[in-house]
Amino acid sequence: MNPELLDQLPIPKIVHDRPVGGGDINEAFKLTDQNGGRYFLLIQPNHSKDFFKHEVTGLQLLAQTVLTPKVLAWGSFGKDAYLLLSYVNHQPAGDQFEMGRQLAKLHKRRSPNKQYGFNENFTMGTYTADNTWQPEWESFFVNQRLAALKKLIQQRNLWTSEMETLYARAIKVFKKLMKDYHPLPSLLHGDLWSGNFMFNQDGKPVFIDPAVFYGDREFDLGITHVFGGFTTDFYEGYKTEYPLERGSANRLPFYQLYYLMFHLSQFGAGYQGSVLQMLALCAGK
Repeated sequence: MNPELLDQLPIPKIVHDRPVGGGDINEAFKLTDQNGGRYFLLIQPNHSKDFFKHEVTGLQLLAQTVLTPKVLAWGSFGKDAYLLLSYVNHQPAGDQFEMGRQLAKLHKRRSPNKQYGFNENFTMGTYTADNTWQPEWESFFVNQRLAALKKLIQQRNLWTSEMETLYARAIKVFKKLMKDYHPLPSLLHGDLWSGNFMFNQDGKPVFIDPAVFYGDREFDLGITHVFGGFTTDFYEGYKTEYPLERGSANRLPFYQLYYLMFHLSQFGAGYQGSVLQMLALCAGK
């Protein structure tokens, strides 16, 4: 760890730092200052401070409703970007029912212009999410999420003719489902898998690493089903606060498809089978 960077941070003198897990694309460190205070530092090599702009925006938006790490500082040091957050002293398990309730409360927040999208795009790996505002969720999700990911997958030569056939059918099914469903543009976490929440020492849920935009609240819920980590208590807590609309079970697979397509676009052929299986489900095969 560069001591000049540590001296630049608006916190007491750091006496200890060690690398920790921080996701797939950032370097991450746990810092301890001379008074025993702890912090979480993310570094993204060879990027300007704008790399963390959307995460900062998202954390600050979420913090108005749910628990998040506090943004303490973000900026550039040399050729690298950094983000300094408060450290969450976490434990492996906590109140999943309350986590469901908190997510539901977040989803009750609406977009400022009653449209879907956000006032800035965000990038995850090689995927840049186009958040241009749209008045209809169907066109936003199909064109600015699924179609964009499909193009990335094609560029990696991982999109097959069988996928294309099923994809065309799936899009028709999705458009048919949307005729009877008109979701409100809710504030979404945007990347809610099991690695993006934790529980503090009181067992309360803390949400991290958001990729916020305004969209169908079922988008977040669909992602929670992809890799597991969410218990039945979580879904019960959500429904207690904000019951789902009829037909949600038929729509959730499309949001699972989005997340699997994202992983195929970023991490390669190991996700081809999962994408194909989900395409078949969405297409009604």
